[in-house]
Amino acid sequence: MLDIFTKLAYQAFQESKGYFGLAHKTIATQVMQTVYPDLTNRDQSLSPKSIVELQKRKAVLFDRDLQDAERGIYPVEILFDNAWDDFFFYYPLVCLDSPRIWERRRNNQNQEFPANINTDGYPKYYLQNFHHQTDGYLSDWSANLYDLQVDILFNGTADAMRRRILAPLVDGLKRFADDVPAHQTRILDVACGTGRTLKFVRSALPQASLFGCDLSAAYLRKANQMLSKEPGLLPQLLQANGEDLPYVDNYFHAVVSVFLFHELPGQARQNVINECFRVVQPGGQLIICDSIQLSDSPELEAMMAGFFKNFHEPYYREYIHDDIGQRLTDAGFEDVSMETCFFSNYWVAQKPIEPIEPIEVKQARDNAGLSKELVGSV
Repeated sequence: MLDIFTKLAYQAFQESKGYFGLAHKTIATQVMQTVYPDLTNRDQSLSPKSIVELQKRKAVLFDRDLQDAERGIYPVEILFDNAWDDFFFYYPLVCLDSPRIWERRRNNQNQEFPANINTDGYPKYYLQNFHHQTDGYLSDWSANLYDLQVDILFNGTADAMRRRILAPLVDGLKRFADDVPAHQTRILDVACGTGRTLKFVRSALPQASLFGCDLSAAYLRKANQMLSKEPGLLPQLLQANGEDLPYVDNYFHAVVSVFLFHELPGQARQNVINECFRVVQPGGQLIICDSIQLSDSPELEAMMAGFFKNFHEPYYREYIHDDIGQRLTDAGFEDVSMETCFFSNYWVAQKPIEPIEPIEVKQARDNAGLSKELVGSV
């Protein structure tokens, strides 16, 4: 049981991050509109009812974070984790980078990469300045600023949302506990980025063998830099496309992916899910954390529309209409569940323990059975 002082400290920590993010965005917007009067945030204002709903959702997110620490899913210390060295070093650079972002946004330059960045070999859909970020996801500059930019965007709640995958992950791995030693439990993070999620997985499962893959070599360098400071075995990081994972079938006991799917076109989403199904073991889980959608949060439609318009998310408008649960079922997963917490949805799906019979084999078997019945009735 967490004591009252820990809970108050956590509340103060989260609220301070929230106020900081709100203050940064308010001041940045005022400066932007002074420099570029024609550049405004193209969205509708949230209704008072929607604002109250968001406050309720945020309170639930923080309660769940505290409850999981109380349950022992992860150490209490992780509730206060923050990369302070990166914050003090890179926050001035975030501010200095803002005019470049505004200029890019104003001129609709959404695929701008300097000559020193090699874009060969990447999928076309990946070569974007997502969030109008300088260099997209392809430079060390971008990797160094990313986590801070995302935390400001979500008013300090990004890590709490990431940690929501840990409870179903820990609970799901219990089915392997009798047969697989903790150090032989293998977990893959698809699109691991700078390694924040892997860091939290390490805190919850200190003995597990962790793996991460990402398309960006720069972000993998940042992940390696951060994760090398953590105790325990260093996760194995690999540059790879989630649509073609370089791992053998049925290798991992669990696969996770955080904030990836809204930045993929529809077919790529399905391809990644299919690959996750292939590499996870029977009985293992795929856990996805990503943005809310219209089907579960219609009252926040104006906010979702603003996100698409203001942050250059070219696949987001299609994503918020997509049926991720159906895609998981189409890939072969079962026991698919989904819940919403604050700005994120969480899908948990299990690979069947019994292998799924290919559809053409099932049809052939059914046809053969029907033929026998007809012969017998003659």
